[in-house]
Amino acid sequence: MTSFLASLIASVLGAVLLIATPAGASERRQGGKLLLTDGVSTVDGSAGGGLATWAVISGAETKDGIGGSVHASYVALPDFDLTSFGGAIGFSNRVELSYAHQAFDTRAAGAALGLGRGFTFGQHIVGAKLRLVGDAVFDQDRLLPQIAIGVQYKIATKGAVIRAVGGRAQRGMDFYAAATKLVLSKSVLIGATVRFTKANQFGLLGFGGDREDRYRPQFEGSIGRLLTRNLVIGAEYRTKPNNLGFAREQNAWDGFAAWSFNRHATLTAAYTDLGDIATVRGQRGALVSLQGRF
Repeated sequence: MTSFLASLIASVLGAVLLIATPAGASERRQGGKLLLTDGVSTVDGSAGGGLATWAVISGAETKDGIGGSVHASYVALPDFDLTSFGGAIGFSNRVELSYAHQAFDTRAAGAALGLGRGFTFGQHIVGAKLRLVGDAVFDQDRLLPQIAIGVQYKIATKGAVIRAVGGRAQRGMDFYAAATKLVLSKSVLIGATVRFTKANQFGLLGFGGDREDRYRPQFEGSIGRLLTRNLVIGAEYRTKPNNLGFAREQNAWDGFAAWSFNRHATLTAAYTDLGDIATVRGQRGALVSLQGRF
């Protein structure tokens, strides 16, 4: 499955490069964006905060370039661990393609849940985002935010367990529309995203359930303040569906700080609350993410 996804992504990227790089385009360049204005990498792989997707396009490129990012993220919770790694590439500050792999380790809680100690759920996420209108940086004299639409195709790895807990599907798609506004005079960033999804625990427990099996709009909100040109603090909130009868799913939030200690590298740290997970209460802990940017 992993090799198939890698081949698929390589083929798509190759096709987009051919389209985005016409004959005589040797003058295309990399770089040009202000630090942190392209966000960091979400655990889903797209550009945004740690939890919430933003309308910005990954990478340091402007309309004249091709850029992107790679990331590795770790969320330490009292009873579980979540890791995410992947990358994204942005074309002309217009199109973003992304991939992320998530692994959710149940540690000792896996035995209590009847799955076995250290049982690990996994998920592949392939995403695409298109900026429709606006520019978060250059449209400072307009109220119009940067607006983008996107889709994420998610493939969970534990189909038998997903069906056993009431999940209806091992694969699913999320659709979203995002708006992001940066007010440089106030050093403030505000973002809002509406996501249509059937994902259980971001997709790790499949899609749809015995309680609900239809798309419902979910909200993702972000606010950040640039303390310096290379340091931003902020908070995020993300609602989630409640599809499975065996365990109530709760919304997630975090408070974060992102430090771009190098033009090409950003370290993000956050306190995050994912609520109750699979009947295990109080999953609050720390998120750490390292992102490389070009």
